[in-house]
Amino acid sequence: MSSASGVTSASSTTADRPGSRNTGLAARLAGRAAGGALRVFLVLVALFWLMPTVGLLLSSLRSPSDISSSGWWRVFAAPAELTTENYRELLSNDAITGSLVSTVLITVPATLLVIVIGAFAGYAFAWLDFPGRDWWFLLVVALLVVPVQVALVPVSKLFGAVGIFETTLGVVLFHTAFGLPFAIFLLRNFFAEIPRELLEAARLDGAGELRLFTRVVLPLGGPAVASLGIFQFLWVWNDMLVALIFADAQSPPITVALQQQVRQFGNNVDVLAPGAFVSMVIPLLVFFAFQRQFVNGVMAGAVK
Repeated sequence: MSSASGVTSASSTTADRPGSRNTGLAARLAGRAAGGALRVFLVLVALFWLMPTVGLLLSSLRSPSDISSSGWWRVFAAPAELTTENYRELLSNDAITGSLVSTVLITVPATLLVIVIGAFAGYAFAWLDFPGRDWWFLLVVALLVVPVQVALVPVSKLFGAVGIFETTLGVVLFHTAFGLPFAIFLLRNFFAEIPRELLEAARLDGAGELRLFTRVVLPLGGPAVASLGIFQFLWVWNDMLVALIFADAQSPPITVALQQQVRQFGNNVDVLAPGAFVSMVIPLLVFFAFQRQFVNGVMAGAVK
C-alpha cells in the first residue's frame, strides 16, 4: 500500500514540475508553429499555381494598347485600365460563340456515353460470369496503352468510308472509343469492392441484374462515376488534336477556333485572352460543382 502511494506521489511530483509543464507548452507551441508554417507554404503554392490564371483574367480585362505596352500586373497600380470591352467583342464574334456551342455538343455526349457504357461494362466484368471474361478484361486493360496518334490515320479512313469524317458525330465516337478503356478499368475495380453479401441479399429479395445495377451498384459507385465524368469532361473539352482532324471546319470546337484566331505575331490577344479564359472557366465550374464527389471517389479508392 505504501509502495503504491509512493509511486503515485512520485508521478504527481514529476507531473507538477515546472520543467515538465514548460516542455508540454513548448511542444504545443512547436506543433502550432509547424502547422502554421505548413498552411503558409500551401497557400503560397496555391497562389503560385493560380498566378497564370489570374494573369490571364486580368489580361482579358485590359485594352489591346494596354496589353502591348505593359504587363498584366500594372492593373494593381492602375485599376482604371480594367474594362469589359474585350468580352463584349468576344460575345459578338460568331466564330467563338459558335465554337462554344460545338464544344458543348461534343463534350456532353462523349462524357455521357463513356459513363453509361463504362458503368454497364464495369458491372459486367465485376459481377457477371460469361465465357472469357478475364481475357476480355485483359484486352480492355491493354487498350489503355494504345496512343491516340496511332489511330488517327486508320480511323480517318474508316470515318471517311462511312461518311462521318469532319462531323460532330465522328468526334464524339472517337472520344467515346478512347475513353472507354479507362472508364471500364476504373469502374470495374470500384464495383468489384462492393461486398458480395450485399448483392446476394438483393438477389434474395428478388432483384434482377438491371434492378441490382441501378438500385445498389450505381448509388454505391456514385463517387467513382463522378470522378470519371470529371476526367472525361476535361479531356474532351480541352482536346485539340482530335478536334483539329475530325471536327467540321465550319463549326470547330473552342480550342480549334482560338487557334484559328491567331494572327501574325499573336497580336490579337484581346480576342485570345477572354476566349481562353472562358474556355478554361467552364471546366473549372464543372470541377468545383462535383469536387465533393471527386474527393470521395479518390478517397474511397485509396481506402479500398
